[in-house]
Amino acid sequence: MTAITAPPSGPVPGVVTDDVGRIRAALAVQVPAKASKNLLIGTWNLRAFGDLTHKWRSTQDDSPKRDWHALACIAEVVQRFDVTAVQETRRNTTALFALLHLLGPRYRVIASDVTEGGPGNGERLAYVYDAERVQPSGLVGELVLPAGASSDVDQFARTPYAAGFVRDSTEFILTTVHVLWGKKPADRIGELSAFAAWMRGWADRPEDWNHNLLVLGDFNLDRIDDPLFDAFLSTGLWPPAELNDVPRTIFDNDKDHHQYDQIAWFSDPTQPETPSLLEGLTYTGHGGNFNFLPHVLRNLTKAQASWRISDHYPLWLEFATE
Repeated sequence: MTAITAPPSGPVPGVVTDDVGRIRAALAVQVPAKASKNLLIGTWNLRAFGDLTHKWRSTQDDSPKRDWHALACIAEVVQRFDVTAVQETRRNTTALFALLHLLGPRYRVIASDVTEGGPGNGERLAYVYDAERVQPSGLVGELVLPAGASSDVDQFARTPYAAGFVRDSTEFILTTVHVLWGKKPADRIGELSAFAAWMRGWADRPEDWNHNLLVLGDFNLDRIDDPLFDAFLSTGLWPPAELNDVPRTIFDNDKDHHQYDQIAWFSDPTQPETPSLLEGLTYTGHGGNFNFLPHVLRNLTKAQASWRISDHYPLWLEFATE
């Protein structure tokens, strides 16, 4: 584990406090505040979230480009949610623990080990959570396909990671994943189908620890109504309509629009005869992404900003709790 590092000594540069202030103001407009009877769930693919340049502002010659300025902006977003699933956390945990330092002692992390092998890309999966709002239930686990499973893939390239939490008296289980990109879209269908089937089997097993299963992360879905999206939905997972039209990456536009990141569960309001598998949680109809680009690092190109913050937008949903 990398030791927690503190920001550079001395006053925080004004450009950093200005950017953080703009993010805070924009989040207050777009994302509901934390309240006594709500739960805010986020997911964010933080591009190559590993090492950190120990400066407030990295230079052209620095590697990595992510610096304390960018990390302060990331922290402002993450603290808006009760739990944030983070994809692309790397073997090097410098940025992860520096983020926790900025967030303060009320925020903690649960993380998986790195998935070894080339397709694993040196990645682990993590949950950063507000310990004053949610507590771990005790359940953590990696999703591994059993030998002889009826699947087009032998194993997940980056092992999906599940963790249980409790908000007041309501328990819920999050399972996050970063689906293999592959050389072509068809390369992703096997993992998507296997993941959807694994989750459905878990949800349906009697007397299992499977209360309030939600899935979230980067599923590398290209678009709605294509074979990848159909594979994701094939066992009954339902992503709310509020997420359909929001951009997933900073490079999305009207002609190039993706559905990579998702939050979903086993419930379809268009089929009332099919019972929801959520109990004690009610989706409020509030959800979306957060476009950080207009508010921070405004002198940089999109590509430059992507290596400091991310090429993906954070995605979030609000639930009401009993």
